[in-house]
Amino acid sequence: MQIPFIDLKSQYEAYKEEINKEVLDVLNSTQFIMGPQVSKLEENLAKYTGAKYAYACSSGTDALLIALMAIDIQPDDEIITTPFTFIATAETIALLKAKPVFVDIDETTYNIDPKLIEAKITSKTKAIMPVSLYGQVADMDAINAIAKKHNLVVIEDACQSFGAEYKGKKSCNLSTIGCTSFFPSKPLGCYGDGGAVFCNDDEIAAKMKSILNHGQGKRYEHKYIGINGRLDAIQAAILNVKMNHFDAEVKKRVEVGERYTKLLAGADVITPKIMEDRNSMYAQYSIRVKNRESVMQKLNDVGVPTAVHYPIPLHLQEALSYLGYKKGDFPISEQVGTEIMSLPMSPFLTTEQQDFVVNALKA
Repeated sequence: MQIPFIDLKSQYEAYKEEINKEVLDVLNSTQFIMGPQVSKLEENLAKYTGAKYAYACSSGTDALLIALMAIDIQPDDEIITTPFTFIATAETIALLKAKPVFVDIDETTYNIDPKLIEAKITSKTKAIMPVSLYGQVADMDAINAIAKKHNLVVIEDACQSFGAEYKGKKSCNLSTIGCTSFFPSKPLGCYGDGGAVFCNDDEIAAKMKSILNHGQGKRYEHKYIGINGRLDAIQAAILNVKMNHFDAEVKKRVEVGERYTKLLAGADVITPKIMEDRNSMYAQYSIRVKNRESVMQKLNDVGVPTAVHYPIPLHLQEALSYLGYKKGDFPISEQVGTEIMSLPMSPFLTTEQQDFVVNALKA
């Protein structure tokens, strides 16, 4: 049996007629930048999350960059974040010549450990950027409380958790600004790059809307230095179709993730721990094993693809070596990085496929 790691093909086949129609409508309209499909998506996103404002943009990375630019991050400002994530989280901070300040993760959830944040706050700290890793939201109440105490902005990197809930509220609407990604493999994905920013603050929201379109207010009137961060209409059209089916996919993702955990009970692996006051979108179903490379090779040999999210923590990446961190600085992130591996995950993963994966893993 050959199992897809993320089954985008089955998803496309399920919604094919709807997607093709909407994409063709955009092609016939010849309105490829901004336009009604983008406006409709932004309305859908705001309604779904409960955020006052939602603006679609060109990628999750650009969403993070736009958020940082909107709060006027300057060179040498410090942003507290996690070293156990994709590089975009720290990369956007570094692009603005600000300093990523890392805090180790909680070994249970793999999200930033709030208990370690306050010790890293200095007079230069401007924001905290927690990542809702693998689809489970970080401990936002604790993080927001620290931010309020020290007058800091909180930007949720929700690039893996659109659709997730935390204490009854949606990810992307849990802090000053929320950012997400619509990369094809994400819980809500388009057929290219895409993202969105979310906010309830009128002033910050207006600035983000301007920044993502070259800092414009009116055409050819530029209030801010901005970027070309617009989402194209074809991607918006695809996302609007997928949003019609998103609640059903969320339910199925949770079912598949929980079934994995149940089937793997007693196996010699560490399965994801989902806290009682939140759920997970299982953007990845990631387990920990001691002999990872051997296990991955044996699974691959029988047709089970795997991946590692993420093998090298950010503080050990060459691109960020100028920050002066060294091996041993964040031991939990480093340990998890040597053991973590992701199994096939999709709302279209069948029980037969899942049983095959689990049996192969146990073997």
